[in-house]
Amino acid sequence: MIKPAVARLWFAATAVVVAVGIVTQLFATADLHTGFFDTQRGRVLSVFAYFTIQSNIIVMVTSALLAVRIKRKPEWFWVLRLDGVLCIAVTFVVFHLALSDLQDLEGKAKTADFLLHTVSPVLCVLGWLLFGPRGRTSWRVVQLAVVFPLAWLVFALTLQQLTDGFSMYPFLDVADNGWPRVLFNAAVVAVFFLGLAAAAHLLDERLRGRRR
Repeated sequence: MIKPAVARLWFAATAVVVAVGIVTQLFATADLHTGFFDTQRGRVLSVFAYFTIQSNIIVMVTSALLAVRIKRKPEWFWVLRLDGVLCIAVTFVVFHLALSDLQDLEGKAKTADFLLHTVSPVLCVLGWLLFGPRGRTSWRVVQLAVVFPLAWLVFALTLQQLTDGFSMYPFLDVADNGWPRVLFNAAVVAVFFLGLAAAAHLLDERLRGRRR
């Protein structure tokens, strides 16, 4: 049986990795002199709009809280925990399948990219598989977990219209792809997320049964 201290150490390490990745990304963005936004402040603040960053923030916060105390009861926490696991998994898959070849990074940007798109997802998903905690998911938790990615999608498309073209990801760029293609791309990711959420709940139940 895995000791709680080991689990807490894993969660703490995950939170630290994400924190370092986000801070490194902010410094890397601050060093840029070009981008969609004209000012350094605008470019730095825009970092927090990305799904990758928001997913990592959820992972960081929930992992840090689990590192402090694993046994938590509020349903909202387990919704956020599942959101973190699922969103960071989607981030990993979408980035490595569709986005990684579109950029050529170096220095701080490359380090942040590796931490936020590869190390963080691996640590988070492995941590969930190895340490759980088990038995905290339900179909209600799954349904509530879907709210965040759908809300982010609405936010991203609305922000794109309000800023006259700020698209965080190529497959959501309305100007380049048109609304039908963008909505189709979003639907594909949404279906993938729903399938992943359902699979996570079923797997959690199975792993819980095995431990019993």
